Amino acid sequence: MIDKKKLSERDICTKFITPAIEKAGWNKLTQLMEEVTFTDGRIYVRGKLTARGARKRADYILYYKPNIPIAIVEAKDNNHTVSAGIQQALEYARILDIPCVFSSNGDGFLFHDRTATDGGIETEVDLDSFPSPQVLWEKYKKYKGITTPEVEKIASQDYFFDGSGRRPRYYQQIAVNRAVEAIAKGQNRILLVMATGTGKTYTAFQIIHRLWKSGAKKRILFLADRNALIDQTRRGDFKNFKDKMTVVKHRMIDKSYEVYLALYQGLSGSDEEANAYKQFSREFFDLIVVDECHRGSAKEDSAWREILTYFGKATQIGLTATPKETEEVSNSEYFGDPIYTYSLKQGIADGFLAPYRVVRVNLNIDAEGYRPEFGKKDKNGVEIEDRIYNRKDFDRTLVIDERTETVARKLTEFLGGYDRFAKTIVFCTDIDHADRMRRTISNLNADLVAKNSKYVMQITGDNDEGKRELDNFINPEEVYPVIATTSELMTTGVDAQTCKVIVLDAEIKSMTKFKQIVGRGTRINEEFGKLYFTILDFRNVTDLFADKEFDGDPIRVKPVSPDIDLGDIIEEEELDDSPIIDEESGEEIVVEKPSAPYPLPPVSVENTSEPRRKIYINGVDVSVLISRELYFDNSGKPITTSLKDHSKEIIRGQYASLNDFLGRWKSTAKKEAIIKEMEEQGVLVDALLDAVNREVDLFDLICHVAFDQPPLTRKERANNVKKRSYFAKYGEQSRRVLEALLDKYADEGITNIESMEVLKVKPLTSYGSPIEIIKGFGSKAKYLEAVKELESELYSTGA
Repeated sequence: MIDKKKLSERDICTKFITPAIEKAGWNKLTQLMEEVTFTDGRIYVRGKLTARGARKRADYILYYKPNIPIAIVEAKDNNHTVSAGIQQALEYARILDIPCVFSSNGDGFLFHDRTATDGGIETEVDLDSFPSPQVLWEKYKKYKGITTPEVEKIASQDYFFDGSGRRPRYYQQIAVNRAVEAIAKGQNRILLVMATGTGKTYTAFQIIHRLWKSGAKKRILFLADRNALIDQTRRGDFKNFKDKMTVVKHRMIDKSYEVYLALYQGLSGSDEEANAYKQFSREFFDLIVVDECHRGSAKEDSAWREILTYFGKATQIGLTATPKETEEVSNSEYFGDPIYTYSLKQGIADGFLAPYRVVRVNLNIDAEGYRPEFGKKDKNGVEIEDRIYNRKDFDRTLVIDERTETVARKLTEFLGGYDRFAKTIVFCTDIDHADRMRRTISNLNADLVAKNSKYVMQITGDNDEGKRELDNFINPEEVYPVIATTSELMTTGVDAQTCKVIVLDAEIKSMTKFKQIVGRGTRINEEFGKLYFTILDFRNVTDLFADKEFDGDPIRVKPVSPDIDLGDIIEEEELDDSPIIDEESGEEIVVEKPSAPYPLPPVSVENTSEPRRKIYINGVDVSVLISRELYFDNSGKPITTSLKDHSKEIIRGQYASLNDFLGRWKSTAKKEAIIKEMEEQGVLVDALLDAVNREVDLFDLICHVAFDQPPLTRKERANNVKKRSYFAKYGEQSRRVLEALLDKYADEGITNIESMEVLKVKPLTSYGSPIEIIKGFGSKAKYLEAVKELESELYSTGA
């Protein structure tokens, strides 16, 4: 007779839970998946080092068909009750959008039915009565509102698998399933909001493929407004449509294909004859997918909206990372509220997106303003207007050479202390600013530019050479270009997997544009060491991180009224700062906009196309007032209190008293576990050590910050142990090893001496191999006991 109480959780799964599920008819190869990890674990940045947090893992996920998860089972050992895992299972079910939730300890199951409406939401099920796949599929259909065989056929259509083993991530599964199910039930306007870098195009491909294979949609149009987006789509997952797909490049259109990729500009024009989309009948397309739908087609009176209106009978899906919701422009008014949102914050928390560090650099003239001395003339000898110029003027109406050089020098210094070959995008005010920034950075990095002139390049809409290098910049295999200076061209549609530094030297007030720019750095590429990125902010743009709109759900604010008078809406260029795209080339047209704080003289209609005259000066004292790193809490919001106060609040929330903490410290075998716990709670351990004292360890740091105890440095603690006769009971060799470990602690901290790897480095290697050192103590267990005792001695003086 097996004593269940002595079995591990894994043994309970193997001997009781798995057999019970299989017995109910679940196929172990295709439907019953054990120990399913569905997040990658948040990336924590420690100086230049990174570490992964814990991944979320479900003990079992049950699938009716591949990637249609319908049940989750959380297992515990038999020392727990049958219901002990239900709350964790429910949390995972909420994240994964799963209706049927089970908990088990090997004696039976507790079934939580999220579809129940009659009061029987939780029931116990014995091991011989686990529900079959068909039973739980019926509950899934109820949960999703799938009520007819026609809807079921479409909703249960298999995903596309290419044999590579790639499968949708959990949030992509949810987005695909919700979109397909909504369309199968007759919904014709769909909005999906997914952060940059989370695979919107792959998600769109899976939606299209399932609808296409099921026969629900036979002719599909994928619309974008940039060549780069179309090219990436064609070369990426959409290549699997093979000869069924075409890219619309010419005005004469072949109507024999089933999947069409097109630029808005390739289908529409300024006159009726150029409107190629009208070569199709209004009913030609069953499905239209609009990439980056926050851009041109978001406006009610946009010429590009006419295409969507023309094909109004087709189902239309809008994809965006940054939906526009203002009183004048609304994605949700057209597409409806998002059926699924996966935010930047969630992507970072799950470990699918790179976290960011923010370094704010304040310049003296930015903070104080610049007033020219009496009679100051520009480079053309024209006297400058006597007024105070501020940050909004710099590089837009007033160009100060020394300011450009100071920004470029600060970037150069940063890369010199970090990585001079870290892919970097510098966002400038306009094309002129990007050109000047390129020249200045080149001069400050003459040694590297001499080796390869493409070390820094201007990549803007007017620069053909730079645009040709865009693919090389975003290619992880290519070293050059390293630094790209730009204005608008690289804000969207640039899949820069290895971009490690983003420089903000432009006034950015649009939340949409800010999110797009931040998105250039959020992709992870572990193979090339890209796990986080740094934002160097020279214009206080990162104040937008504190805005409640930054990572919240989009809220519809445009009034939905048939009586809107478009004459009351302000000019289009004031509403939308998205780049304007040339109809033929598909490239950006940069339009100067007036600087808000100062009125301009009236401009005649004939001269409205003339660029504003800039003033160029030099001989101005420009210096860095302050450079500091901003810190963010676990929800991604900037920490506005002091780092010590913020940390104290978190620690005191975890440990009610000093004695609580001391008890936890003594009972934890490896102190690294406490560091990990602290970081997962949001304590920035490394930053706090920098702020308090690098010479103390975590024990003293917590005691000092949270409980106001006077801290001892690691060296002081080590010396206190040496003064006592603690080592007398050991032989000479073992005594030397422990003294060396004590010195290691004083230099590097407690986590180093807890690792067996410490025996492989100097000075420990001078006492023999790890095996020989351990033998000196009698056994591995006795060596570990000696290390544990050494730790007790270190902290015996307490706090």
